[in-house]
Amino acid sequence: MLECRNLVCVRGDRLLFRGLSLSLGPGELLRVVGPNGVGKTSLLRLVAGIARPEAGEVRWRGELIGRGEIFRRELLYLGHAAAVSEQLTALENLRFACTVSGEAADEEACVAALTRFGLGDALDLPLGVLSQGQRRRVRLARLFLAAARPLWVLDEPFTALDTEAVKLLAEQVSAHCAAGGMVMYTTHQDVELARASRLLNPGDFVGRERAC
Repeated sequence: MLECRNLVCVRGDRLLFRGLSLSLGPGELLRVVGPNGVGKTSLLRLVAGIARPEAGEVRWRGELIGRGEIFRRELLYLGHAAAVSEQLTALENLRFACTVSGEAADEEACVAALTRFGLGDALDLPLGVLSQGQRRRVRLARLFLAAARPLWVLDEPFTALDTEAVKLLAEQVSAHCAAGGMVMYTTHQDVELARASRLLNPGDFVGRERAC
């Protein structure tokens, strides 16, 4: 169970939100919505432990996320930035991403994940020659290797993907929740998922007031 209690987020001299609380349990989808600048990415970064709130707390399985290794082992966070190397091949990028995150994904598993995402013919190509959509697929292929991580936090995962890739990714997200996983995500696209998403707009929690 993920719990956020009375979060306060300030960026520069601007208060994005305060008093924001949420919970997420097995099988649930939570879509963070709102216009640009309202604090969607900021909220995801707080939940993932990448940034710290001005006040409030984030708990995973009842424990503060800053304590111990359990949360880091059970979280998969994919930010909006590509976070890949143009010099490495698609396969090398995926294997490296798995290694640094502590996932035991061998070459065969990585090849299968990339192939499933339509990159079977690009395994050995450097990312510098691939399209933006293909680069995104390399990054998102980790989702096919992360079933053991119950909490997925995804920032704009459907951006720059074609219709077929969006459908495949939506199926993977839905399957993760059907298996008892949890997904918190943002998207500006209308994506059909097998499960209904709860909606949360950070702008409903104070909005664009000046920080005191």
